[in-house]
Amino acid sequence: MKKTPCLAILGTGSEVGKSIVATALCRYFVDRGIRTAPYKAQNMSNNSGVTPEGLEMGRAQIVQAEAAKIPPHVDMNPILLKPAGDMGSQVVLFGKAVADSMAREYHRNKDVLFSKACEALDRLRENYDLVVMEGAGSCAEVNLSAGDIVNLPMAEYADAPVILVSDIHRGGVFAQIVGTLACLSIKQQERIKGFIINRFQGDISLFEDGAQWIEERTGKKVFGVIPWFNHIRIEAEDAVAIENPFAESRREPGVSAIAVIRLPHISNFTDFDPLLDLKGLDVIFIEKPRNISHFTAIVLPGSKNTRWDLHWLKETGWENIIKEYARAGGHILGICGGYQMMGRLVHDTRGLEGSPGTTTGLDLLPVETHLKSPKTTTRTRFFWEDIQGEGYEIHMGETKRFSGNLLFNIWERNQMPCVGEDGCISHDLRLMGTYLHGMFDSPAITRKWLKTIGLEHLEVPDKNRFNAKDNTYDLLTSHFERHMDMDAVMDLISVHP
Repeated sequence: MKKTPCLAILGTGSEVGKSIVATALCRYFVDRGIRTAPYKAQNMSNNSGVTPEGLEMGRAQIVQAEAAKIPPHVDMNPILLKPAGDMGSQVVLFGKAVADSMAREYHRNKDVLFSKACEALDRLRENYDLVVMEGAGSCAEVNLSAGDIVNLPMAEYADAPVILVSDIHRGGVFAQIVGTLACLSIKQQERIKGFIINRFQGDISLFEDGAQWIEERTGKKVFGVIPWFNHIRIEAEDAVAIENPFAESRREPGVSAIAVIRLPHISNFTDFDPLLDLKGLDVIFIEKPRNISHFTAIVLPGSKNTRWDLHWLKETGWENIIKEYARAGGHILGICGGYQMMGRLVHDTRGLEGSPGTTTGLDLLPVETHLKSPKTTTRTRFFWEDIQGEGYEIHMGETKRFSGNLLFNIWERNQMPCVGEDGCISHDLRLMGTYLHGMFDSPAITRKWLKTIGLEHLEVPDKNRFNAKDNTYDLLTSHFERHMDMDAVMDLISVHP
């Protein structure tokens, strides 16, 4: 059988915009009647999500699947690495956590993992007209090339033409492109068909000479120069997206604000995207300890390593600041790992997150956590009193509530009816914790939480979150179409509408 064609989007480095380019192309192709699937052999991120089957995969490929108007499936991201420390990661294979691996150990298993990734790609090629492949980091890391299963080796397996994405905002775009090619073999250079110059600011006509120089120097096409945009928000994959240390200094006077503590192993920070869209509310990610008395509420977000980040809160002085904020009547919400931290104790007898042991929590909620496997990954429907919401769970372990009030009643997990409980809320309604990610995707739940923290005056649009994101994908694709030679991109593949 003739295999479905693939198009690979690789980069000159990390954070150059590969995921955004792949997202735009997925929507562009599917809008032209080409059944398109996204794919990334190996992803490294703590910002993951759950498929309809209750399996875990990287957030970027979930976004790309939404842009392609198809349900996300773990074949689109067969290998997910979730960093849990400086040297190790949790390995998620086909949606299930299978091991905690140090870097050297992981590289020793690359042949097996590459084979699994190829199997996943082959299945996608059997069911779709086109696969848009995304690379990871730089495709020219010489010291890592022997173990690379994401970039050019995967493009070669798929016999996919490559578009190389570079970031002009960082400076040195000419060196990015020419230097990347110089690090590759002649055969690998030939697979790269051209370039996208991303994040251009200013008068784009001033770069015409630059684009011409690149084409003359490399003999390859510049498919487009994409202007910087800040009017389109696509869910981010990497925590670098929330590194904005000056955001608080630009706050407007009189605007309410909530603070999200940027934990070292923060995960699923896209939980707060719906809040970022609200007029009259600032959401500030803060890392260094400071006075937080002026914030309406504080959020402890998810964490890939609860005990490590809990220790960090204690060592940096955050623990005392947060407790004082609570004593002064402040509102605190803990989500997933943040919920575990708000309890009395976190037990890890099996050493799932490091050395076995027990860590004292912040003692803000009357709960206690035992970390244990297997990992819970569910799409979950719940009630907060009489308000219905939907979210997802990704966590290791169970949390027992000793007193306080129940927060959520669970009535469905992974499309199966059930009777369950989640979370805890203090009697005065100021302190609450939950395992539910994505709770703010439900406008009614967002309104209820805002009312609880005294911000009921804020307007929350009663719109379907999925429809809002879908409109964003259209906006993104239109932006790319205006600044790219899409006919030339279409010529790279053998599929035409």
